[in-house]
Amino acid sequence: MKQPPTTSKTPRELGYTFPAEWEAQRGTWMSWPRPEGISFPGRYHLIGPQLCEIVRQIALRQEVHINVPNENWEYLVRALFAEQDVPTRRVFFHFIKTNEAWCRDHGPAFVRKSREFRVESRELKKTRGGSSHSLLSTGNSPLAIVDWAFNAWGGKYPPYDSDDAVPTEVAKVLKIKNVFYPGIVMEGGAVDFNGKGTVLTTTDCLLNKNRNPHLSREEIEQYLKDYYGQKHVCWLTGGIEGDDTDGHIDDLARFISPDTIVFSVESNPKDVNFKTLKKVREQLDGLRDQDGNPFEIVELPMPKPVIIEKQRCPATYMNFLFVNGKGKGAILVPTYRDKKNDERALAVFRKRLPRHEVVGIDCTEVIWGLGAIHCLTQQVPA
Repeated sequence: MKQPPTTSKTPRELGYTFPAEWEAQRGTWMSWPRPEGISFPGRYHLIGPQLCEIVRQIALRQEVHINVPNENWEYLVRALFAEQDVPTRRVFFHFIKTNEAWCRDHGPAFVRKSREFRVESRELKKTRGGSSHSLLSTGNSPLAIVDWAFNAWGGKYPPYDSDDAVPTEVAKVLKIKNVFYPGIVMEGGAVDFNGKGTVLTTTDCLLNKNRNPHLSREEIEQYLKDYYGQKHVCWLTGGIEGDDTDGHIDDLARFISPDTIVFSVESNPKDVNFKTLKKVREQLDGLRDQDGNPFEIVELPMPKPVIIEKQRCPATYMNFLFVNGKGKGAILVPTYRDKKNDERALAVFRKRLPRHEVVGIDCTEVIWGLGAIHCLTQQVPA
């Protein structure tokens, strides 16, 4: 059950904003999947090594916080990490129940106040449950949490009550006092930010009647501005085949700088995505940022189709994750055993992000859950 709001003012009125993903981070939050979930039917036993590689690459650079239901699951995941040689010095477990693994959508949306504040962190001793925690907030934090309502992508996959409760449970763990409750459905994979006041999203998802049928486009835009602390909204129409989220932006087009959007182009005219992505490419040329300027559009290829058990999966290089802890930043890019296009995509990222280490991670099994690296994670700003 949602809690009463901690303040009547919106995050925007209080000076909070959702930072761009390439800005400094303290850690990354995840929810560990379980075999009784519906995301990986019949193939749960295959995803462990790929999940471990995602955790490994993040933990080499910053904290990883993982939701598990209890001590038994912490033990099982730790045993898997030991088997796969995942370093755990920066890995912290939290006993927060979830229905599925898609933390980008059900997890907390961390918004941050002005940069002069710093988040102090200290490690605690072993807790009663046997897990150690890194405290990201001590009550005077410039961070706050927006707890959007979550309905499993339009009510497609009940139950989702545990997922819906995750942001407030995280706030309790981190002792974050300011928690905002907009009272409408929103998913983290449906929005992307340029760090200067512009949010990018799709009509397919946010205007879908299975989310907030009582709200107009203008009203939804106002929620995005008020609760993410933004100035301007850019809309695209379209979504790739196999995406069960009704067109999340993190499968379609993403910011890699305040003025640059990366986008995948399908080169095969016979592919089902060809016409859709061609139309989206034309829309991108017409977008303008918060100051009225056009964006630079950088094209990447689409991987060859990933079909598992006769189902087309939403394989795309757009589902990448920035990891910006101490030292050189990194970008983790999903790959799909498509040597030609995987290398082409990674090369584009290396050229465009020379200050970041570009790391390709095989997600050919994980994509069976209809999501990849970005869908599984939620960054915690520094």
